[in-house]
Amino acid sequence: MLSFVNDYSEGAHEKILERLMETNRESLSGYGTDKYCDSAKEKIRAACSCPEADVYFLVGGTQTNQTVIDALLNQYEGVIAAETGHVSVHEAGAIEYTGHKVLTIPPKEGKISAFDIRRYLETFYNDANHEHMVFPGMVYISHPTEYGTLYSKQELEEISALCGEYEIPLYLDGARLGYGLVSEGTDVTLADIAKYCDAFYIGGTKVGALCGEAVVFPRKTPAHFMTIVKQHGALLAKGRLTGIQFDTLFTDGLYLEISKNAIRTANILRKAFEEKGYEIAVKNSTNQIFIILENEKMEQMKEKAAFDFWEQAGENHTVVRFATSWATRESDVKALISIL
Repeated sequence: MLSFVNDYSEGAHEKILERLMETNRESLSGYGTDKYCDSAKEKIRAACSCPEADVYFLVGGTQTNQTVIDALLNQYEGVIAAETGHVSVHEAGAIEYTGHKVLTIPPKEGKISAFDIRRYLETFYNDANHEHMVFPGMVYISHPTEYGTLYSKQELEEISALCGEYEIPLYLDGARLGYGLVSEGTDVTLADIAKYCDAFYIGGTKVGALCGEAVVFPRKTPAHFMTIVKQHGALLAKGRLTGIQFDTLFTDGLYLEISKNAIRTANILRKAFEEKGYEIAVKNSTNQIFIILENEKMEQMKEKAAFDFWEQAGENHTVVRFATSWATRESDVKALISIL
């Protein structure tokens, strides 16, 4: 069975496994205070062109979003996000579980604009009863989005300026950040993200690591953030596990280099879908391909390939997702194309 379900089905890049084995018997301090975590943090700061940034390693994406959002918000505040955003749909109410409401606005192909965010904020503050409502305390975006689309540098700059005007932080979910940074046509770099965002994370789980995400605060870190991380169950006692992985990923450009495989294989598959007349639901240049299939055709394809249900598209059609990753083999892509 060919698998294109997601980008975290495989284990970890071989260089990470090698480093874990090489360092396995070393006795190191815990909770991210070891030398490998320190080294990884320095390499991430350099990659972000942000030498003063604070960097923390957390265990997974949902824990990271929940922890960062909770740390940045006051108890009476919520977070603005796209209706299709990960925190809005696929995190099982993790944000609401902390007492913070996700304040959704309609996206365009997964993205929210400075214009729509401004309209939401103006509507809120022009409401004479807004003291009885959940205050919009921050903005959440993801790059790439849930639909694989990317923000431009100008879009980031506009949203950042708006957040500065309203004195609310901008937080970027980078679960698939590696794939966004190496996609064709993007003009956004890690340094740009560090410049325009108040907090963001560099995804490891979906980009070659066994687990773990690197949270970056370019300028100001919430008070007692490490304590908040532990309260949310997002802190590893054996912090070395995440530190060694990110130290490896940010040595000799490995993070970006392995991300290119996902884009290369996705482009091959995307071209084949288009040439064979399949309808693409949302066009993007990253590693997620969204196809509209007749339900009967979808069931036939399921017999030979695994992919992900995304959403209904009318009574007889379904949007499905094919995802490639750092580990996708071109031979599997070619085998899938022959099935098409």
